[in-house]
Amino acid sequence: MSALGVLSFTQQGWEQVLAKVKRAVVYLDAACAESLHWGCGSMRLLEAVGGPACQLREFEPDAVGGGVKQPKAVFVLSCLLKGRTVETIRDIICRSHFQYCVVVTAVSHAVHLTANHVPAAAAAELEGQHPVFEQLEEKLCEWMGNMNYTAEVQHVPLLLAPAAPYLALTPAFASLFPLLPQDVHLLNSARPDKRRLGSLGEVDASTLTPNLLLQIRCLVSGLSSLCEHLGVREECFAVGSLSRVIAADLANYAPAKNRRKNATGRASVVFVDRTLDLTGAVGHHGDNLVEKIISVLPQLPGHTNDVMVNMVELTALQHGEENQNVIAPGCLAQSNDTAAKALWEALLNTKHKEAVMEVRRHLVEAASRENLPIKMSMGRVTPGQLTSYIQLFKNNLKALRNHCGLLQLGLATVQTLKHPQTAKWDNFLAFERLLLQSIGESSISTVLSQLLPMIKPSTQRTNDDYNPEELLILLIYIYSVTGEFVVDKDLGDAEEKVKKALAQVFCEESELSPLLQKITGCDSSINLTFHKSKIAVDELFSTLRDAAGARSLMKQFKSVCVPGNHSHQVSRPHPSDHPLLILFVVGGITVSEAKMVKDLVASLKPGAQVILLSTRLLKPLNIPELLFATDRLHPDLGF
Repeated sequence: MSALGVLSFTQQGWEQVLAKVKRAVVYLDAACAESLHWGCGSMRLLEAVGGPACQLREFEPDAVGGGVKQPKAVFVLSCLLKGRTVETIRDIICRSHFQYCVVVTAVSHAVHLTANHVPAAAAAELEGQHPVFEQLEEKLCEWMGNMNYTAEVQHVPLLLAPAAPYLALTPAFASLFPLLPQDVHLLNSARPDKRRLGSLGEVDASTLTPNLLLQIRCLVSGLSSLCEHLGVREECFAVGSLSRVIAADLANYAPAKNRRKNATGRASVVFVDRTLDLTGAVGHHGDNLVEKIISVLPQLPGHTNDVMVNMVELTALQHGEENQNVIAPGCLAQSNDTAAKALWEALLNTKHKEAVMEVRRHLVEAASRENLPIKMSMGRVTPGQLTSYIQLFKNNLKALRNHCGLLQLGLATVQTLKHPQTAKWDNFLAFERLLLQSIGESSISTVLSQLLPMIKPSTQRTNDDYNPEELLILLIYIYSVTGEFVVDKDLGDAEEKVKKALAQVFCEESELSPLLQKITGCDSSINLTFHKSKIAVDELFSTLRDAAGARSLMKQFKSVCVPGNHSHQVSRPHPSDHPLLILFVVGGITVSEAKMVKDLVASLKPGAQVILLSTRLLKPLNIPELLFATDRLHPDLGF
């Protein structure tokens, strides 16, 4: 058993897929593409496919079908084979000339039985059989137009995108986010004839919406496969209401019972709700270069955990927006480049200053190995200095090929250091420190009064001022760090002033960002009246108050010890009982938090191993997107 388990688990899954793709047209959905991207890289898939007429394609309704000379297709999907997903497979096949179709799903057959409403007792009798997959195989042959053609449907647990040996993300569950108190009212309205829920503490699997429960079961299916790969019998723990449901579902997952009997290792799996601490996710106290890169560079299309690195610097093209899309972007994931991977892992584990020096060291060593005319300079690392080293590789194709991954990470560093948002990072940090001091000495109403002058319309803002999204980040920070508070007249008045100012700022934006469109329900500022904006802001503040009260249920967790005297303490299972700790943060984790947990476990229990899992790598802007989302209870599962 090793912390490298997340990487070997992912690669073992992809090896099963690669064995099927020779000379095939391969259709991948976004989550599986991201798992491939971090796990073994698209080049491994291209090499396995081979053949000039074969291509990789995005799995979508409008995807191009296979031509006359493309008789084989492989679909690699992260979701249940049901509804729109199956319809898309059918439509692609019907406009193609396939004679051999393989469908790979990351969701186990047991979960497909649940999705098709097969009772648990009947599902138990079907152990070892795959009727849902077999029925789809028949349909595939029917759509290909000949029942003698070949069709295969199989489960491969492509759950993880391993960002480091100890850290992996679950792209298919990037939108999964813990529940808030306001969700209790929505759950109650969906079950009028049943007992009303009083709080999040009463939420269990039986009270969730069918789609959310099924989404959790899909996640549990993948986690059970990971535990099987690691050879461990897991003991489940939870902190938070949604985590409690997930932990209970994994503990009671029927297909895992035989697997647990044969497991020789032991592991503690701890699920934690992100909402219990949003401060760490929106704060800027993480002194980590990767955190800044993820926050300021544009997201890689179709991905939730990687960014686009502008590679024009290494070409003869002029800088300019018209050339941005001419050259394919670079990225952070370097799964097939040993040197770049070593640098990436160093960046994850060092502070900003040391990380920048590490980038310089790697560039200098690479340039020296290639006999490039490098001029050494010590002292402070500057973007210009790094750029001069990177440009040495520009006209040397061999050197470019040898160090392509390193150059992508180098350019990501340069572009981040030069980005205007990086300068603003320190402004955020200073204000957050001031807030912490104010919250310690004053009421939340005083803190909101300090924020009020910073809320400015676009016509009055400079580059140093906060835009609407950044103001939301600060508000989340304030409410989450404060925790539960008494609502009095002063707070009501302070909130009302901030609400009106914020609603006015939303109305005066020349263009609404995707987040503001989602919050206000308007796709254009022209259609956004003050009345509409104020209603949206009122709802937003209701959510902020929910976030502030997220830790109120922690009292139950604190009283886990049974009261008694010192001579008779009740023995309870504890996460530190086992040599492997798997911590799953539901709702995302930051790079700094992952490092902190890894270092903390190493210092408190030397020799113990820790694997950190989460739904996504977080940047501050992700939290407003997740917190103010309206589809938490009704995730789109593709049917």
